[in-house]
Amino acid sequence: MPDAPWLTIIGLDEDAPEGLSGASLAALKTAEIIMGPPRHLALLPDLAAEQIAWPVPFSDGLPVLLSLRGRRVAVLASGDPFWFGAGSTICKELDAGEWTALPGPSTFSLAAARLGWALQHTACFGLHAAPLSRLRPALAPGAQMIVLLRDGEAVTELAGYLTDAGFGASDLHVLEALGGPRARRSDLTARAIGDSSFSHPVCAGIFVRGEGAVLTRASGRSDDWFESDGTMTKQPVRALTLSALAPRDGEHLWDIGGGSGSVCIEWLLSHPSLTATTIEPRDARAGRIRANADRLGQDRLQIITGKAPDALAGLPPPDAVFIGGGLSEDLLAWLVGNLAPGTRIVANAVTLESEAVLVRAQAARGGTLLRVEIARAAPLGNKTGWKAAYPLVQWSAAL
Repeated sequence: MPDAPWLTIIGLDEDAPEGLSGASLAALKTAEIIMGPPRHLALLPDLAAEQIAWPVPFSDGLPVLLSLRGRRVAVLASGDPFWFGAGSTICKELDAGEWTALPGPSTFSLAAARLGWALQHTACFGLHAAPLSRLRPALAPGAQMIVLLRDGEAVTELAGYLTDAGFGASDLHVLEALGGPRARRSDLTARAIGDSSFSHPVCAGIFVRGEGAVLTRASGRSDDWFESDGTMTKQPVRALTLSALAPRDGEHLWDIGGGSGSVCIEWLLSHPSLTATTIEPRDARAGRIRANADRLGQDRLQIITGKAPDALAGLPPPDAVFIGGGLSEDLLAWLVGNLAPGTRIVANAVTLESEAVLVRAQAARGGTLLRVEIARAAPLGNKTGWKAAYPLVQWSAAL
């Protein structure tokens, strides 16, 4: 490891070079090589350092940067390189003593200051290379968010997405080249964007208005959010299942017998740090799970088409497992023999045969057995009566 960092990651905004700190200017003046996107390199004053344009795609630039190890190198990034920026990706390739960072104000901070919004109450999204559906869980009247966008055309796509979701009345504040001499602000509504054009770099502040459907924060969202062929953990049972799974930040779920994907998708909706793998033996259902996840902006889901336990070998280890289909003694034995102690398991059963499997599992390994009977009011002739669903038995335990 070198005595001093050979790499300095410098955040700059559209007001460079005047807006750069003294430390950032000093690092640039002493650098042998400066590497960054052409747009950033064009903002620099005359310097003695060799300049290398970071290639597209971004990943192609990492080997080039690493080949410079040991020389004095500065890498340019937008604003705060560690908030939806390149900083963390670069640092994963380095030891702690190899780099230092000099961040600038993030685009989120500049936008909040321009709009007068409290940043701690504003959702922030980096959608340079992510789908607009990432916004779906946050769309509710009164919500405000700042969104970093790929380019000017993405503003029109954003307006169309909001309108299609029923939020075309939302205030859309389009901010171009924030903080620099080319800065421009446009205030309009999503449905009235018309043929307006915008230039990169660009972000948008959104104050949500409209009558579109709102995805609630509570577990057990309406079944209408999930397309299904009828095989699905329904809303009340799903709420109980998510409560038993008890997701915690950073955890990974195995959803065995995915069906419509409603359980693993709701797991992901609990927190953006969560990930999941679902195992579904039927191709059509696997495709439907992907469509449901994409529509709700949950792209942290791995879908395996196969049958457990054979399809489980080699998968990223879980912190929790849900068995919604394919329950058997063999599957439970495989899980017990292959998963780490403390892994949480939740299994639901509706048949007498699968219920017996859970009763034996509880007798052997402890945990909690829960029997649930649910009935809904439904028409009965010209009156109303209770229509009962099949009773469900749920076993939850830690290995």
